Amino acid sequence: METNLPWIILALLVLGVFYALYVSLVKKKNKVKEASADVDVQLKKRYDLIPNLLNMAAKFMAHEKSLMEEIVKLRADASRTDFKTDPRESIALDEKLNQKLKDFWLTVENYPDLKSNQTMVEAMQRFNEAEEHIAAARRFYNAAVNELKNATEIFPSSLVALMLGIKADMPYFEAEQEAKQRINANEFLK
Repeated sequence: METNLPWIILALLVLGVFYALYVSLVKKKNKVKEASADVDVQLKKRYDLIPNLLNMAAKFMAHEKSLMEEIVKLRADASRTDFKTDPRESIALDEKLNQKLKDFWLTVENYPDLKSNQTMVEAMQRFNEAEEHIAAARRFYNAAVNELKNATEIFPSSLVALMLGIKADMPYFEAEQEAKQRINANEFLK
C-alpha cells in the first residue's frame, strides 16, 4: 500500500492541475461571451441614438438626404445582426456605419445653425458618450479574446482546451484602414 501512495498523490496533483486549468479556460471563455454581450449592448445604444440625430439634422440638411438614408439603412442592417452569434458581420457593418457617421459629422460642420442648436449639441454629446462606451467595450472584448487565445495556445492549458473543444476563434476589433493611414497636417492648414 505504501508504494501506491506516491502514485495516488501524483494522480490527485494532476487531477487538481487539470481542474484548475479547466476552470480557468471556462472563465476566460465566459469572459469573451460577456465582453461580446457588452459590445452588443453598446452598439444597440448607438443604433437607438442615430434616428434621433438624423431627425434633428434632417430639418436643417435637406440636401444631404441620401447620406442620411444610407446611415438609416446601415443602422437597420447592423441592428439586425447579433454580435454574439456573428461578430465578423457585426464588425464589418459597424465599420461601414462608422465611415458614414464620419461623413455625417463632417457635413454637420457645414451647418452653423445646426451645430449651435442646443438639442443637437446635447444629442452630439450623448452620441460621443456612446462612442466612448463602445470603445471601452471593444477594448474589454479584445482583452478577453486575447486572454482566451493565449490560454488555448500556451501549454499546458492548450492541451486541456483541445480535450474540451474550447476554441478561441473570435475576431478582434481592429482600426479601419483609413484610421491606420498617415495624416497629412498640411491638408488642415490650408
